[in-house]
Amino acid sequence: MADGFSQMGASAPYQVTEADRVAIAAAISQDEIVELALTLGNIPAPSGKELEVANYVYDWMAREGFSPRKVWATPERPNIIGTYGGKGPNTVGGKNLLFTAHLDTEAPTWNPDLDAYKYSPETLANPEWEKCWLEDGKLYGYPIANDRGPMSCFMIAAKALKTAGYELAGKLYLTACPGEIGPEPIEEHRGIAYMGKDIGAHYLFHHGGVAPDYAIAAEGCDFGLTWVGCGYAVFRFQVWGDGVFTPLLDHPEASAQHPNPIYKIGKLTDAIHAWSGEWERASQYVSPGGVANPKSQIAAIRGGIPFAFGAGTELVNLYLEVGLNPKQRVADIQHSLEAMVRDNGLGRIDIEPVVVRHGFEADAREVAPLVAAVDDATKLSLGHPVALANPVYSSMWRDHNVFNMHRIPAITTGFRRWRPTPQDLVDSALVYALTALAVCGRASPAEGAKRPASAVYPDNPFGND
Repeated sequence: MADGFSQMGASAPYQVTEADRVAIAAAISQDEIVELALTLGNIPAPSGKELEVANYVYDWMAREGFSPRKVWATPERPNIIGTYGGKGPNTVGGKNLLFTAHLDTEAPTWNPDLDAYKYSPETLANPEWEKCWLEDGKLYGYPIANDRGPMSCFMIAAKALKTAGYELAGKLYLTACPGEIGPEPIEEHRGIAYMGKDIGAHYLFHHGGVAPDYAIAAEGCDFGLTWVGCGYAVFRFQVWGDGVFTPLLDHPEASAQHPNPIYKIGKLTDAIHAWSGEWERASQYVSPGGVANPKSQIAAIRGGIPFAFGAGTELVNLYLEVGLNPKQRVADIQHSLEAMVRDNGLGRIDIEPVVVRHGFEADAREVAPLVAAVDDATKLSLGHPVALANPVYSSMWRDHNVFNMHRIPAITTGFRRWRPTPQDLVDSALVYALTALAVCGRASPAEGAKRPASAVYPDNPFGND
């Protein structure tokens, strides 16, 4: 395998062959997968409003015989879980593989009283927020890129396995989850209506009746893979000062001497900017499963009440987003930010995290059979080994973090992230299908089951599963 994966010393649980590739590829229709991706992509589903697209996925799985279920913390935002396989006799066995993708799509809030403070009118008018289409051989629209295109690929992969007559020994879980993009409950935007990740794949893992041996977060990775995922924290800086009635104000010579804390923001942002550069340089994390480059930037600022003017304000809140690599902890950032404030003589500033999500990575030895399965599938489908994903894909949160958090070896992998072609969708579906076969195995010898790889290679360090 490329990028050092060949040094991991593992084989996929089951072997896949050229004959498997031919049979499964024949069951994948480019027209069907493009139609499914466009249909899903054109159902508006910003975070908090995933119900319509969730119902469509549920109905599709029901029509195709994948026995879907809804599992939810709130009925307006369900997780959808379909299953296939899991019928292998104990003498043959088979591993369970879970695919997941998120239903929600990056978008403005569509609340004009909020969006006016973040977006230009031209940005809000961009049709790609909620519209998807095929043009000049490329697929347009944010929902296809993130994440209903990859979702369509594993749905069609499962259908292709079924159509081609591959009953799986292990169980294949097909899951579609709300809230992966966000939001997060902060300040007055509180409660379950503002929850994201807590009610998605995390809730599904704990309450969804799933027992995966391995998991794949299906997202655009340009056909690479990584088992590293970053976390993030949002820190609130409460910058304190004094409110002084404007007619009584003595204009100070320097802005730093002004009693209004808004005037401290310039010096604070300069200090944060310098700190963020040092944080990025110190936080790079290099491992066999991916390179993480956690970064940081100011997300928002708020202070005062515009219509209640006359005496400035006593308080300004600044919100800083900070990425965390899989080895970093929130307390490390807290101490570092407090030192930054002290060293710059910024006066009274209270700092606390209002969101915390740590990053995670799979154990390299435990994830190796899954990586080998993707590699075998990629070689058969694309004609080359799988490569390590670009660092951007291991420098963000993706829901493979949920499973690695709970010791389920998990990766993220998928098609070309930006402007995928119809052939990209077909290729990705084939990679997913062959990966599922290589992990789950066929249901019985009478149906042509492959011997476990450990039986073919007796020195397999992962044993005769």
